[in-house]
Amino acid sequence: MVDAKVKTGCAILLALGLHACGRDEAVDAVPAPGPVVETPPSTNPAMPLTRADLIAGAAAAAGAYAVGTTVGEGDPLVGRSFSVNLPFGCGGPRATDGGIDGLARAVRQGEAGEGVALSLTPADWTDSSLITASGADWEAVEGFWIDRTWLLEDRCPTVRTDPLQIGAAFAEPPSVGLAAVHAEGASRLTRREGRAYRHVVRATDGAAPPVPAQGWRLRIEGRIMSFPDGRAFRCRAPGPDARPTCVAAVSVDRVAFETPDGTVLSQWRPG
Repeated sequence: MVDAKVKTGCAILLALGLHACGRDEAVDAVPAPGPVVETPPSTNPAMPLTRADLIAGAAAAAGAYAVGTTVGEGDPLVGRSFSVNLPFGCGGPRATDGGIDGLARAVRQGEAGEGVALSLTPADWTDSSLITASGADWEAVEGFWIDRTWLLEDRCPTVRTDPLQIGAAFAEPPSVGLAAVHAEGASRLTRREGRAYRHVVRATDGAAPPVPAQGWRLRIEGRIMSFPDGRAFRCRAPGPDARPTCVAAVSVDRVAFETPDGTVLSQWRPG
């Protein structure tokens, strides 16, 4: 269930005020600077939406959901293509498998660690109340998480753990996701049905393969669909002080494991 993976938290809002000082003597008038307008990362509809674009879209949807409004008439994200690059294995491969479905992971293979298994099992969100309450009649919904939503760049974080900082050892659960929707009667070739995407990295000399300092990348490409209300994102939260979990309805055209420099290790396309 998507809702079960959300934990509550509180936000601290910081406001900065600037004061202008006047002088008695005459001075040349200087026009006041106009308001700063932030440009979305991808304003060109011909360009695929990126990780930063989807995180921004989810943030707007979460804010609108929290106050009971909608983002506006029509949704400019619907129909757009996207190409999301998700870093994983940033701290090196794990010794044992684990984690949650919908997130990619890297795990050591073999007694001597002579291989690294890269895998991703899409989460089954078909029966989540976030999906079922939307009014959609999709037969199956497979989920992919976008984690570390405070990180807009396609790279691993470099922050080191501070043992004296409260909560430093606890990861924040993901709150932004891509819901790959499958209509009733559509081809099952587009579904994973519990099967993981998987690629094993092996060294040619039998030794442990080198681990990239920046981990690996999961690339997901496709197109933004919409929920029955015409919106790309749908959100839910367990309470007013909890961060909403927001997922976008999508169709997935390609999934790939890559190195940090973009070298494709394995890729999958529907059908």
